[in-house]
Amino acid sequence: MRALKIAGAAATCLVAILIVLVVTGAHSGFVTSLVQDRIARETGYRIAIKGRTEIGVWPSPSLTLHNVILDRPGSSASDGRLAVGEIRAGFELASLLSGAPKISDLAIDHPTLRLPMLRERAGSSLPVGPTRPENTPDNEAAFPIERMTVSNGTIVFFDPQIGTEETVGDINASVTLGADRKINITGDARPGDRPLTFTLAATPSAGPLGRRNIPTELTLEVSGSPAHRLTAKAEVRINGDTLLVNGLSGSLDDGKFNGWASVDLAGKPLVKVDLDFQRLGLGAPPPQPLAPKAGAQPWSDTAIDVSGLNYVDAQVTISAAELTIGEARFAPASVEAAIAGGVLKATFSNLGAYDGQANGVLSIDAKGSNPSYALKTDVTGVRALPLLSGLAGFDNVDGRMRATADVTGTGVSLRAILSSLTGTASIDVRDGAIRNLNIAKMIRALTSGTLSGWQERPDQATDLSQLRATATIAKGQAVTNDLFLAGPLVRMTAAGTVDIGSKTLAFRVEPKLVMTTEGQSGNTDPVGLGIPVIVQGPWSEPLIYPDVAGILNDPAAAYAKLRELGQGLFGQSGAGDPNKSGPNFGETLDSLIRQGLGAATAPDGQPSPARPSQEPSAPSRDKQPPVDEIMKQLFGR
Repeated sequence: MRALKIAGAAATCLVAILIVLVVTGAHSGFVTSLVQDRIARETGYRIAIKGRTEIGVWPSPSLTLHNVILDRPGSSASDGRLAVGEIRAGFELASLLSGAPKISDLAIDHPTLRLPMLRERAGSSLPVGPTRPENTPDNEAAFPIERMTVSNGTIVFFDPQIGTEETVGDINASVTLGADRKINITGDARPGDRPLTFTLAATPSAGPLGRRNIPTELTLEVSGSPAHRLTAKAEVRINGDTLLVNGLSGSLDDGKFNGWASVDLAGKPLVKVDLDFQRLGLGAPPPQPLAPKAGAQPWSDTAIDVSGLNYVDAQVTISAAELTIGEARFAPASVEAAIAGGVLKATFSNLGAYDGQANGVLSIDAKGSNPSYALKTDVTGVRALPLLSGLAGFDNVDGRMRATADVTGTGVSLRAILSSLTGTASIDVRDGAIRNLNIAKMIRALTSGTLSGWQERPDQATDLSQLRATATIAKGQAVTNDLFLAGPLVRMTAAGTVDIGSKTLAFRVEPKLVMTTEGQSGNTDPVGLGIPVIVQGPWSEPLIYPDVAGILNDPAAAYAKLRELGQGLFGQSGAGDPNKSGPNFGETLDSLIRQGLGAATAPDGQPSPARPSQEPSAPSRDKQPPVDEIMKQLFGR
């Protein structure tokens, strides 16, 4: 609003000077001196006209100034200033002769406004010129311009301490003042690589602007992908250096909101916002997938710029009946955030997340050249699949999830942050499934060879009763010693390391088949793979093989050695050698399955001896599934 006061005062000066020109016919040098003295006296700014001054009288009076610089007396390179390539003011001769002169058209071409970005709130960064008394007559305070245009404008935000700059270019705007005092502003700009269009309509009442409510409407539209549209209306009041926005309502994309805001412009801006949304969509870019099938791509090295946190202080409260981040949905949502001294702290409490709740605190410290991040969160009772797939593109786990994380990281890119993570994390998923993987079938495949990759298929899954693990993280290395998976047909324990930054893993796994579908409550002893399994390499496609010396160099010899030992890869019975007499793998597995069903039959067709701790019992067909059903669930056939 101070800019409007300055523009009005400058326009008044131009009107008075042009009257002098018409009456006296003074030369341009004299005009330059008049302009400089009058604007300095009226606004407190110093104006330097370094180019030529042109006076026109036909077809209408006009005044054109070239290469104009407006700044504050005694200012330095670290202060703000305005440089304009050309200013042209056109007048209606009738208005000059009537005694109520007005500028019919004011054209400002190639203006460049340099604004310092302050890191401390220490007094106003904007120059303050003389202000008109409150009892100024309305006709004297009237804005003496009918139409103003700005073309090819640029705003440069610069940090005087470190010399960095951010530019908003291609600014074009048109300002009109109607007979009903309604000010209409339309225009476009390009912040970064995204086109922006804006419209603003305000109707100030007669008299000085200070301490008067001004009905204001604003529309902003950002093109590109994704596109966004903001509409808002409010009662705006100017109180010294503070802009008060009351009765604020509008919509962001398809989400309506209401609330209030204020902006204190005395030095480093202090923004206070309290908004309640019906629906708030943050429109985050699609998550970089974490699922194994997409994990081959390295993390992004694109710089994440959070330096803007240094140049504004804020107190923000946002609530929403529904919040969407990318494809993830939270309802309801409430977030309180504060920015002070380059540090953001955002707290979310009782965030509704897929039948569960999430609580946590996110902190970003942008004071230094290497920003730091901290996240502490607790997620309880949520459905894992929609949450993980929506936030991270991970769609391989489903079930009821409890997860915690307390981690910190530093860096200027996603790869750097993840490679520096330090802290702890845990996960516990119940009553769900590992999607796209048949772990029992993978165990069977290991009896004949090594595996490359996860053997994913969309028609496969492994039901699970529980999947849990805790991890200690240091420098991006997550180490766990207690990974445990239990399902109706599979038990598995594992220990190892996940290198988060490089997307690799190294695990030693103890897999076991369970010949019952009773889940964790079943009494059947698991049938263990005779040796551990190694899973290592890129997490998108690791190498999976039994932990036998030389198996990678000469797999055939290693598997032959296992057969010779009589152990096979399942239990004590041995897999059998197709070149030798005796039970083969299929017969051994059938026997094991029948033992698990309580209807064991030896490979030669005779009843198997009962276990020492059990009495022989007859088969119970009505309580146990048939062998064919077990085979189908185990091996998909």
